Amino acid sequence: MRLGITWGGQPSWVKAGAVDRPHFEVKASWKMPAGYKLGQVIVPSNSKMQVQLIVEDKPKEEIKMTQTWNPGSPAMKTETENFIAQAVKEGIIQESHLKDLQNGTMTTDRLIGLYITIQQRRNK
Repeated sequence: MRLGITWGGQPSWVKAGAVDRPHFEVKASWKMPAGYKLGQVIVPSNSKMQVQLIVEDKPKEEIKMTQTWNPGSPAMKTETENFIAQAVKEGIIQESHLKDLQNGTMTTDRLIGLYITIQQRRNK
């Protein structure tokens, strides 16, 4: 109600064979309340038209490369490589993931996501 938009329609109401289906109702004089930013709203002049909302597209944010994974020990790197190699062997993930780990282009957040994916696929 804070927006001045009300819920309308009653499934039991029938007039000349038309059912009054649930819908939102806005007055033709409706204006966006202060503090709200939805874009441009066009209120129809009759019930055969729909309310239109026009929103400007914002430019997509550039995704920044996160830090590459740097294991704390050679044993950690070996165990991680073996874990991913086993998942490749099982056909759970593609070999490109293993190659990225081996050539040092695997990021930490990608490695965590890959681990979760492997575990979920093994549990199915």
